[in-house]
Amino acid sequence: MPLVKPFVTSAQATAVRPFILVEVQAEGVSGFGECVAMPDPYYTEETVETAWHILRDFAVPAMAGKRIHRPEETHAILGRIRGNRMAKAALEASVWDWFGKTEGRSLRDMLGGVRDRVPVGVSLGVYPRLEDLLRDVEHYLAQGYRRIKVKIKPGWDVDVLAAIRRTFGDIPLTADANMAYSTHEAEQLKKLDEFGLLYIEEPLAEENVWAYAQLQQQLSTAICLDETVRSRTDARQAFQLNACRVLNVKAGRVGGLAEVLHIHQMAQDADIPLWCGGMLESGVGRAMNLAVAALPGFVYPGDISASDRYYVRDIVHPPAVLNPDGTVDVPAGPGIGVELDWEAVHHYTVRTERIHL
Repeated sequence: MPLVKPFVTSAQATAVRPFILVEVQAEGVSGFGECVAMPDPYYTEETVETAWHILRDFAVPAMAGKRIHRPEETHAILGRIRGNRMAKAALEASVWDWFGKTEGRSLRDMLGGVRDRVPVGVSLGVYPRLEDLLRDVEHYLAQGYRRIKVKIKPGWDVDVLAAIRRTFGDIPLTADANMAYSTHEAEQLKKLDEFGLLYIEEPLAEENVWAYAQLQQQLSTAICLDETVRSRTDARQAFQLNACRVLNVKAGRVGGLAEVLHIHQMAQDADIPLWCGGMLESGVGRAMNLAVAALPGFVYPGDISASDRYYVRDIVHPPAVLNPDGTVDVPAGPGIGVELDWEAVHHYTVRTERIHL
């Protein structure tokens, strides 16, 4: 699906977002999940093509002959498959949606969500010109977004954040480095303390919680982990080492909704605030994210912008819409709570494969 405008980070530039839409069918009901793997291995090692392979040749066949009584059981069935969390999460999500529809329950209620609407922020990439970034910050603040996140990298950090603070004052502001800094650049990262950020997200190139524990001791700004935490085991270690004070949770990154619930409980026990990250999802993945963000431990505004922030036409009815108070409604219908716009789905589809079990 083509983005409204290219999204640029320290690692990659995305103008068209390919993704896999997974559909499970049983007893006349369909459940849907979205695989958030990127086309290239720069966020994690997974890609759209590796996910397609894992789903077709391993994950879907693993479900053959299995009688499932609760959607959480999918996680254990797929446990034999090492890694490939985004592929497994997409299949698991479709099972959660199927159960929700057959039982007449919303995904929010199935997960234990407590909000009807959730506060949301907007994520802004690396821009060719600073004035273009400032123009967009003004635009999204005027729309009502409750938090601005900017992508940073060496050479695009201090001056950028200083300009935002100088222009817009004490707005809720965060920075996301996407692993752009080495452990030897702690002094540069210390300079960001002066900007009063809610947190700085995943600054180090090493996926090393020990290094983050050492860096957090040097910074007054809270570190938020993202790529480094891929499971409840990673989260537990990060919490025990005080390697972060905030955690970004993405169901695809950690292997599915069952794992999200484990991490959510651990974070509440450790008094670590959570927020829901985004991966340029379509309306299918966005609806799931909204249900996740409704959980009580998700404190900060998530990267769950309105559909038109990224896409001229989404593939669901209704699309996510920003409310005047900077929130987005959590779908209340059965399952993920939105319906597929099949005309849009067929328009964007480039490949299909059906597997009969």
